[in-house]
Amino acid sequence: MKEATLDKLNLFIVMFFISLIMRIQVPVFTPYAASLGASSILIGIIFSVTSFTNLVGNLLAGPLVDRFGKKMFITVPLFASGGLFIAHGLASDSGDLLLLHGLNGFALAFLIPAAFTLLSGYANNSQQQGKNMAINGILSTIASIIAPLVGGKLVVLIGYVNTYYFIGIAIILTGMYSIRFLQDRQVVIIDKRNQAPIDNRRIHSVSNLAVVYLIGFAVMYTHGVIIFEVPYLTVEKGFSTFDTGQLFSYMGIGTFITLSLFFINRFDPLKRLGLGLFGMSIALFCLFTSLLPLPFLLFVIGLFFGLVMPAMATAITESATKQTHGRAFGYMSAVFSLGMIVSSFVTGAIRDIISPYFIAFLVGMVVLTVAGYSKLRSA
Repeated sequence: MKEATLDKLNLFIVMFFISLIMRIQVPVFTPYAASLGASSILIGIIFSVTSFTNLVGNLLAGPLVDRFGKKMFITVPLFASGGLFIAHGLASDSGDLLLLHGLNGFALAFLIPAAFTLLSGYANNSQQQGKNMAINGILSTIASIIAPLVGGKLVVLIGYVNTYYFIGIAIILTGMYSIRFLQDRQVVIIDKRNQAPIDNRRIHSVSNLAVVYLIGFAVMYTHGVIIFEVPYLTVEKGFSTFDTGQLFSYMGIGTFITLSLFFINRFDPLKRLGLGLFGMSIALFCLFTSLLPLPFLLFVIGLFFGLVMPAMATAITESATKQTHGRAFGYMSAVFSLGMIVSSFVTGAIRDIISPYFIAFLVGMVVLTVAGYSKLRSA
């Protein structure tokens, strides 16, 4: 038992540092790309291409994780991503960034399904599952509060290029830690004589999973709009990267508060998903109408984001068998990537015509309507 607890602790440490290091670049990439000549449309294309390569990798990752285990698909992508982030600092134009960001999206696609599948093996019931996911969410949220501030400050102190060198080296060090301390304790045994093929359609046929994936798409669409629009304030309104980093931290603080309320994990995860998406949609409408200050609304979005993410992971583990957890989380990550692809492309294309916040509000409300109708039909 102590050994399993230590293994889980090491997994939490690795996932925390992954979240921390990756998010350092959140307030950095958009102004860096703009400094290399990228327009808002091209930046949207870069995000879309990255999300597309991430989606392709997610679809490949699920079956491979189920078959060959998890550790390999955590450690190898870390080293690949570290090298690619270092290469970001060597980019000479926006075309280089397009290629490097796309390759990085593919490398990181294997990481999240593998990490979540490994974490799901440390729970015996739904409540434990919810607690583990909430703890991971808290650590990820702490990272999301700290990282944008660190990223913004690093740019001021050492510049864009050296910031990307720092990110790449830090990811490689995390990969070295994972090789030494992560344990793939859930051994995968393959008996080809008696192995029944797993029907991919079986996962999709579960009504709950369909609703979870649909809501996941809408949530990540919203997330994509925020990630695109907030850093663009540095280009349009002359904000510093540190200022935009502070704005993301308000969102992270809201998420942290919700995740700290462990009693929420007792409630039905699907109801939490619906409430979370509804709250995010209303906050987006307020962003569109400028009814309330941006920092406060980002804080509110963070509150509801913290309600959604652990509920999503719990709902997936409840609806899919242990043998298909890798595929289920792979599909979840693919849906997340799809939401980012669509939001990045749409936001880059329409932001000069209509507010991306309003379109995100419509997406959220349409998804809520479809999800509610689907649940009523299956009841």
